[in-house]
Amino acid sequence: RGVEQSYEEAVKWYRKAAGSFNRAAFRLGVCYKNGWGVEKSIDEAVRWYRKAVLFGYSEAQFNLGYCYETGNGVEKSYEEAVKLYRKAADQGHAGAQHNLGLCYEYGRGVEKSYEEAVKWYRKSAERGDARAQNHLGFCYDNGKGVEQDYTQAVQWWCKAAEQGYAMAQFNLGVSYQYGNGVEQDYIQAMRWYRQAADQGFEPAKESYNNLKSKGY
Repeated sequence: RGVEQSYEEAVKWYRKAAGSFNRAAFRLGVCYKNGWGVEKSIDEAVRWYRKAVLFGYSEAQFNLGYCYETGNGVEKSYEEAVKLYRKAADQGHAGAQHNLGLCYEYGRGVEKSYEEAVKWYRKSAERGDARAQNHLGFCYDNGKGVEQDYTQAVQWWCKAAEQGYAMAQFNLGVSYQYGNGVEQDYIQAMRWYRQAADQGFEPAKESYNNLKSKGY
């Protein structure tokens, strides 16, 4: 932007600012994570994420939380991941809210609670996170943490599907095929199956071919 692209120059300036500016420390961590302008090093990435976390930077809290969740560059700890996700989630970080929802749904680092999972999925979904929208739809579809409501499930899957999220497109296809939450419509079902299949979602391809073989 306004200069010739150079990761090396970017790293140089991020490093100068990283001691007193949270986003610079975070971006330097990202450079180390991806090997942009520096030798790739997850250990260095974690070190700079930690500095940015000290400033309360939500992106760094999220990234460091994910490192703890996956054991990448640190000893795996769901408890530490949850702490960091919660800090970022409380600042409105949609990705952290989604991941915190997953932790509650599967009991990772916290006591399993579908109600809490739904709470965080909803916060993330309302900020436009397609994964959270899909998970929230699943909760409504199965009555987990909320009263079962196929119409609500479809509404959330629509939001995610329109963003190109393949699993939601498939779920929407199923809803149309069987008339769950919407009027049964095989043409719409095939439309959504096809969109998911085009992204390599295998169950959608199978469902699409199955309806096609029946003449729809």
